[in-house]
Parts: sequence; C-alpha cells; structure tokens
Amino acid sequence: TLDALPLTPNGKLDRTALPAPAYTASATGRTPRTPREEILCTLFAEVLGVDLVTIDDNFFDLGGHSLLATRLVSRARTALGVELSVRQFFETPTIAGLSGAFDRAGRARAALTARPRPERIPLSYAQQRLWFLHRLEGPSATYNIPTTLRLTGTLDTDALHTALNDLLARHESLRTTYTEDDQGPRQVIHAWEPGMLPLGVVDTGEGELDAMLSAGVHHAFDLTAGIPVRATLFRISEQEHVLLLLIHHIATDAWSRTPLGRDLAAAYSARCAGDVPAWEPLPVQYADYALWQQEVLGDEADADAPAGRQLAYWKEQLAGLPDQLDLPTDRARPAVASQDG
Repeated sequence: TLDALPLTPNGKLDRTALPAPAYTASATGRTPRTPREEILCTLFAEVLGVDLVTIDDNFFDLGGHSLLATRLVSRARTALGVELSVRQFFETPTIAGLSGAFDRAGRARAALTARPRPERIPLSYAQQRLWFLHRLEGPSATYNIPTTLRLTGTLDTDALHTALNDLLARHESLRTTYTEDDQGPRQVIHAWEPGMLPLGVVDTGEGELDAMLSAGVHHAFDLTAGIPVRATLFRISEQEHVLLLLIHHIATDAWSRTPLGRDLAAAYSARCAGDVPAWEPLPVQYADYALWQQEVLGDEADADAPAGRQLAYWKEQLAGLPDQLDLPTDRARPAVASQDG
C-alpha cells in the first residue's frame, strides 16, 4: 500500500510515479483438472505475463482488461478450436467458470490465412468508413497518423531511404490506392518498385522545427491518386535529424507503430551493413484480412448474414435518437467542423 498518492505540480495524480502492481496467483486456487484447463492456465499466464495461474484465479484480478481479454479469445480460438465472446470472460473470468462455457461453445470461425487474390479486392469495414469520409470531405489531414523520430548521430540518408522503401515492399497496405466501380470501393495494390516512396530532405533549425512538423502532418492525402504514406527528413545538423513518417489511417493505426518501427530499424541496420533485411515474409497482408472479414461476416445487405443481423440490431437500438446532442458548450457550435482540438 501507499501512504499517499503521488501528485503532479498541478495537483493531479502522477501515474508515471505509481509503482507497478504485483499480481500473484491465489495460494488456495486449484490446479488444472483436465487437459483443456491445463492449456487455459498456460494461455492465461502468457497473456497476463505472470508465472502461474490456477483455475480459480480471476482474470481481471490478475491485471486483465478488455484488450487482453480480446487477445485471450484469439489465443483460445487457435489452441482449442472454439469460439468464445469477450463478454463471456467478463461474466465468468475464472478458468473453472469458463469450463461450462467451453462445453457449449461453437466451433471456431475460419482462420485468417493468406488467400488467393481475386481481381477485385474489397475494403474492410473499417476502411469503408474512412473511404466514405474521404469521399464526403475530400482529401484532408483529419485521419493522418504521424510518427516522428529524432535521430542523433551520423545518419546514412541513402540507407534510410532504402529502408523506408523496404517497408513498402513488406507491407502491401503502404502501396495501396483506392477506387470505386459499380460494386463499390475496392483496393488497388501496386507492385513494389525501388524508390517508390520519395524521402524529402529539408534543412531547418530547432526554432523552426515545430512549425515545419505541423505543416508536414497537415498534408492531405488523395487516396485515389497516390500511396497513403509520406516521409520527410528534417536536417537540423549533420548529427541531428528528425524523421516524419506520415500514414493515412486507412493503411495503419496507432498499434501498428511499434511493429512498423521494428521493421524500419531492422531494415536500416541491414542497409547500413550493405545487406537486405533478413525478416521472414508476413503470413498475411491486410488485403487477406479484408477478404477473410467479408467471408466471416458476409454482406450487410443480406439479412441472414452476421453483418446484416448486426446492422439490423443497431438500427433498432439507435432508432429515434436526435441528430445531435444538445449539450451545454462554452463556445458556439461551428457551421463546419474544423477537426481541431
């Protein structure tokens, strides 16, 4: 326990100063009784990052949360071949409690694997939302995801440029544009070519850097005409650079920054040594996911498909809601959303 909660100079809770919680399994919990419970104990421990889990330990008492529960559902699907909902983990968060749910669970849905590529590749449902907004608003910076890296020391600019293009070779979504036909929007995956991603180099000083970065992140992608990624290197001195890697949300998300950063670091190290990146090919690409999602959920226009049933449910739940919430505000609502703030 803490004698007092750490506070910032402004009097707010200083989360960074809090000690990391220590999660331990119950001393009175039972050991696994079946091979399935044994597998689940292992999966719980791996996902939660603890040494031991008993069948009576509560997933959430050991540090679990909704995102880890989602990961656990996926791991259980792969290991046991059954389909459970995240909600089930909230209702019965112990392995002992889940045993009955596994007995009643249906077979796991089709696994996500690389698929034969049809001539027409659809957008995922998440991409469809972003495509609709792009068509509604036109090219804008609203859904840009910027990543800035400060690079200190001697930089091999040519190796960096080649490494950035290695990312495009590895990840199809970074070299995909979007168009429409009589069936709706579709993906157009372009064949990789060396240098297809230019690296702009801009000389600047520390005083101008923030303004330069702000201007850079406000670039408006035209998803129909060019790839959804842009790279700019700001050179402050021979030993100090800042890389701005800008990607539209239709091709990435915040979670993807970490694996993308690892790939870039690996590619740059290899190129500096005169080698090519020695990574394993990706088992699936995002286009495979879009095809798999369509296979699993079906067409939302089909009332009997999972997507159609979900759409009908939410239409019923949200029927009659006002167009906008009339909440008190400290400023007048603008006629056109600026997306600032």
